Amino acid sequence: MTRMVQCRKHHKQLPGLARAPFPGAKGEDLFNNISQQAWDEWQAHQTMIINERHLNMMNAEDRKFLMAEMDKFFSGEEFAQAEGYVPPTA
Repeated sequence: MTRMVQCRKHHKQLPGLARAPFPGAKGEDLFNNISQQAWDEWQAHQTMIINERHLNMMNAEDRKFLMAEMDKFFSGEEFAQAEGYVPPTA
């Protein structure tokens, strides 16, 4: 049976994550409030940001930047985009 969550990004009931993506409070918050669809969208967007900005995940400042962008992405705030990125139209 699929676990449903009220997705913070999409503002509706959607299938949730199978498990928390991080340990601790941050992972629990994502597990309880982010849908699998929103998480997949973030994964694709994060890859674009990492590549476009040449982020090094061994660098603590780059990881901190990416986590801040993830919070913005899920909360509906304006978040970093890849240069020249045009979101798909519905």
